[in-house]
Amino acid sequence: MATPTGTQSPGAPAGAAATAGRGAAAGTSGPKAARVALVGVHGFGTHHLRNLQRLQAAGAVELVAVADPQPPAGAVPASARVYPGLDELLSATTSLDLVIVATPIQTHAPLALAALRTDADLYLEKPPVASLADFNRLCDAAAASGRSVQIGFQSLGSHALQEIENLVAAGTLGTLQGISATGRWVRDRAYYKRSLWAGKRSINGVDVVDGVATNPLAHAVATALRIAGARTTADVASVETELYRANDIESDDTSVIRIRTASGLPITCALTICASESVEPYVTLQGSAGTAVFHYTEDRLTVTTASGTTEETYGREDLTGNLLSHRNSGSPLISPLPDSGAFMLVLEAVRTAPLPAVIGEAHVRWEGDGDAAHAVVIDIEAALERAGREHATFSELRLPWATSAPCTFSVPAS
Repeated sequence: MATPTGTQSPGAPAGAAATAGRGAAAGTSGPKAARVALVGVHGFGTHHLRNLQRLQAAGAVELVAVADPQPPAGAVPASARVYPGLDELLSATTSLDLVIVATPIQTHAPLALAALRTDADLYLEKPPVASLADFNRLCDAAAASGRSVQIGFQSLGSHALQEIENLVAAGTLGTLQGISATGRWVRDRAYYKRSLWAGKRSINGVDVVDGVATNPLAHAVATALRIAGARTTADVASVETELYRANDIESDDTSVIRIRTASGLPITCALTICASESVEPYVTLQGSAGTAVFHYTEDRLTVTTASGTTEETYGREDLTGNLLSHRNSGSPLISPLPDSGAFMLVLEAVRTAPLPAVIGEAHVRWEGDGDAAHAVVIDIEAALERAGREHATFSELRLPWATSAPCTFSVPAS
């Protein structure tokens, strides 16, 4: 994953993830600790480092090597060798069981392909890669290698997703009419100064696609797609984008992505990192007999029908633990590479869309000073709610700053 900011951590392990390696830790005949290499210990890599330390204490893994050109002093366990890059690590390290890649977006494809040339399974942070062509190459390489690939959409490990599936199957919400994803976060000028690739569409001809829907709020899109049953590229019929920016960046920071699944269900993702304050993002199921609102960073599900409103918070499966269980006992992967196909169509639609339209200064105010200052699109909260509720883009809502128009992406034939 390219950035840790605003991305939920997997939380406490549950189920298979909790039991992975317990036999080894207790000295029984359980599975041998997996030999793991971590590529990237900054950003979300710091979470992986902590999680691997937890799993190592449980006897499930052995962190044998780390690749990072500038590892933080004292952050890496003394037992793990440190290398400046993955090539050096692989040249010096044998018998790896798992490689975890948590590096900038534009490096995902070459690093993932290199990892798949070994005998190790792969955990690749989101977004998987920065283009549909790279995604197809990665899928082909994974199939040829026979290795397992887990993609780091942590929200998909939530146990609430099974409850949502049960609600829909039982008809509790009536006929499902649409799904919306709403995200409003705050990101300041420092956010875009933290790295050379932040807010970029490309660098020296290499795709980055660091937009609101493809990186900071990518989980909103991925979670909405999963709830709709859209996993692979074959599950998506159409994608429309309407992209804007208030910040002085290349990529979009305020956008609507409108998707229609192969079964005809509309999904509208209305997202910004130019809100007045950050709130937990959520996915809404709109049914003829009720609604369900899933705050995916909190694993919290609220269901409202004629019978009243209920709310419950669920547990979550750790994706690294799930991958270990998959290796050891064949448990299904929660976020396998092919199931990112639907998301990759959205990313490709954003990548190939026209440059984001600039939101006029009259419709943006700045709060804070210096690098802590952040852009606020005036009344964006109401605009996001309307877009999701009406499955409309900003221009269709006739917002005064919405000078663009929906751009239709040509979905490749399956």
